[in-house]
Amino acid sequence: MTRINLLPWRDELRKQQQKDFLTAILMAIGLTSSILLYVHVYINGAIEYQQQRNRYLGSQIAQLDKKITQINELDKKKSMLIAKMEVIQRLQGSRPEIVHLFDEIAKTIPDGVHITQLAQSGRTLTFLGKTQSNARVSAYMRNLERSSWITNPRLNIIQTHSKSKHSRVSDFTLVVKQTRPKADNQAGGKT
Repeated sequence: MTRINLLPWRDELRKQQQKDFLTAILMAIGLTSSILLYVHVYINGAIEYQQQRNRYLGSQIAQLDKKITQINELDKKKSMLIAKMEVIQRLQGSRPEIVHLFDEIAKTIPDGVHITQLAQSGRTLTFLGKTQSNARVSAYMRNLERSSWITNPRLNIIQTHSKSKHSRVSDFTLVVKQTRPKADNQAGGKT
């Protein structure tokens, strides 16, 4: 029988298998590294893209915030202008009222009554004056009640002072409400 030594061939086969195994491991490591590198690059690219979108959206939001601030300022200006226009329209509508009011005050004052001071607060008028007798203040109040521009006369204070033995002067305070005649109220509502 012949003896054949297979050890060198097995050694070579084992070395070849080890070499193939190492090559396969290196290829697997290389492939895994390539996949990991690709995933890393892809994720970094996605993150950078999202950050770029976020920066763009942030800049757009900042521009819109500026526009919103401008719009709010314009709304405030618009509201102020509308309020001013309403005041002007009310003043235009009530412009003849002051003429009628002073005309009515002059028409209703009886002889012996003198108005020394006139104050207005809203639609309330306060007259400070002097009179020769209390009856003249009463006549003045009746005249005011008949007026279409002044209503609700109310005497607050009346004080009598003696100037001399024969003449007495009374100081009075009278409060009235300013109003518009009914025909003017209806005409004013239509304009």
